[in-house]
Amino acid sequence: MRRRGTPARRTGAAGAALALCSAGVLLGVAATPAQAAQVSFATHCVPPAGIDPVDGTTKVEITAPATAKVGDTVDIVWKFVQAASKNPNIIDLPANSVQPSGVLKAAGAQTADIALQGPRQNPAIPKGGDMVLSDMKGSLKLTAPGEVTLTPDAYTVNAMSTDTKCTPKETVQKAATIQVAPGGGGTPSGTPTRSTTPTQSTTPTRSSTPTSTPTATGGTGQSDFPGKEVQVPYACKTPIGDKNATSPVQINAKKNNGSYDLTVQFKKSVMNSPADIPKDSVKPSMEVALGGADKGTVHVEGPTNANPIKSGEPIEIPDLTGTYKPGASGTSTLSPGVLTIKALGTTTTCTPTKSEVSLTLDTTQQPGGASGGTSTSGGSSSSGGSSGSSSGAGGLAETGSGDHGALKALGLVAGTAILLGGAVFTFMPKRRTR
Repeated sequence: MRRRGTPARRTGAAGAALALCSAGVLLGVAATPAQAAQVSFATHCVPPAGIDPVDGTTKVEITAPATAKVGDTVDIVWKFVQAASKNPNIIDLPANSVQPSGVLKAAGAQTADIALQGPRQNPAIPKGGDMVLSDMKGSLKLTAPGEVTLTPDAYTVNAMSTDTKCTPKETVQKAATIQVAPGGGGTPSGTPTRSTTPTQSTTPTRSSTPTSTPTATGGTGQSDFPGKEVQVPYACKTPIGDKNATSPVQINAKKNNGSYDLTVQFKKSVMNSPADIPKDSVKPSMEVALGGADKGTVHVEGPTNANPIKSGEPIEIPDLTGTYKPGASGTSTLSPGVLTIKALGTTTTCTPTKSEVSLTLDTTQQPGGASGGTSTSGGSSSSGGSSGSSSGAGGLAETGSGDHGALKALGLVAGTAILLGGAVFTFMPKRRTR
């Protein structure tokens, strides 16, 4: 007599056994995955000049494999649970304008400084709001068997071309441990592996030395008078502090009856924008300083940006234009003067610390001319003479730093700086055909 139900019982037992085996397999797979551990440490952060240092607490979560073997290259993730500093209470930071980078210390079986970096990816951060930082990633090639510990160290928060540097104020606890088994493909045991530093941009080339200062001489019928490109040292006052920089500038003139139409150009190549810039948000102007026979200043200005500029796109500064009506007869000089940049409700004013003559003209006094009456206040008169000496023309702003790699200037770059609250947004001029 056939016993009913036996096949079902056998099937159920087999299914249970299979389920248990599957669970065992899953458990076995889950035993050696990436591990995540959170640590916190007291941190001292130094924002850009003009903003007070900040002491706070950093909380991070480090993810790394629990086990590996010699010769493996393991991926490591640094997740910010909490950054030590907040956005200064100056201006809102736009989306995708903040980028973190940092160092993770490896110790134990091998030692290494592991460089990590996150993408420039963040939501809009309001004034005084918590800094929301992207996950940083890096990798380490394992070279020796044993236990390798991973400990967070210093990190940098870059917000629209300015750096806030944060360093631990106490001994930081290890955040993860990798058990490294012997294996092939590694370097000899005990040889430390240090990560390479990120590649920095090359130093821009500089144009050749400019020719002597052009002079408009009477009686030749000449109407266009190109100036000499000069290096102008600026002292800039911004809402977040004072900055010094040197920029290449050229003043050109076109005769228009007894007056001259002026065009002031800022030289050299464009720079990509580190953040989105709204339409009609940036307005540059300058007071061209007069010297020699004439005195006073001539106001020139450029248009606001006609279109929004997306993050990563080139930024161009327009020509600054105005009209010079001579106030005296004789030899008059024109030099770059006080530069003003207005952007998003802020103003940066840069004053030359040394007069550099860009253009010399033989002028004839016009009614209501510059000398003695209609010049714009705020600019200092340049000294007389037909020309001014000039160092090598072109290039990026020189801030005195010995680092010719990444752009770290907080002030003028090629003559201009846009201040966006706690971050100075460097501005480069458009490309020109010589």
